[in-house]
Amino acid sequence: MTASPGPLAGLKVVEFAGVGPAPFAALCLADLGADVVRVDRPGGHAPAGVAMDPAKDLLNRGRRSIVLDLKSPDGAATARRLIAKADAVIEGFRPGVMEKLGLGPDACLAANPRLVYGRMTGWGQDGPLQAAAGHDLTYLALTGALHAMGEADRPPRPPLNLVGDFGGGGLLLAFGLVSAILRARADGRGQVVDAAIVDGVGL
Repeated sequence: MTASPGPLAGLKVVEFAGVGPAPFAALCLADLGADVVRVDRPGGHAPAGVAMDPAKDLLNRGRRSIVLDLKSPDGAATARRLIAKADAVIEGFRPGVMEKLGLGPDACLAANPRLVYGRMTGWGQDGPLQAAAGHDLTYLALTGALHAMGEADRPPRPPLNLVGDFGGGGLLLAFGLVSAILRARADGRGQVVDAAIVDGVGL
């Protein structure tokens, strides 16, 4: 029996490699048949001091990879060519990083008006905490979700990163992307999907 290509077959997505919820969103789309190309940095995407081979990272399953130096003119130009032919982009950098690289949503949508530009952050693109460092546990705590976890007479039991990064972040982004892509296919107009973990956890 031949395997089904998946309901998202034919969808082209460019993912800028990162950690946590953004790659999980890309994984979800790839598992459903989307053609996802991950743009890796030279030297990988692991946090400083952490040795991580992208080929052994389970969140990288099902995607092709290209290594680009986005700070170089050639690397940024190659990324723009990929985006010009894509249905969607996924990025999970701090607010303003993609704009500094010339790859922010305004520039990309100007070149590809049907593009759906997915952004993943902990706190959102603006607001009092936009530039603050965050962690799965802090997002859960500030939304109040952590208070409901565990026994009443003991400290909360953090649920690893399943509720914040994956549930509130990655799945929210994936759902938003698919919804916006359906809209773009109907009217030819792309948009920005700005997903924040605190919003997803608080739903």
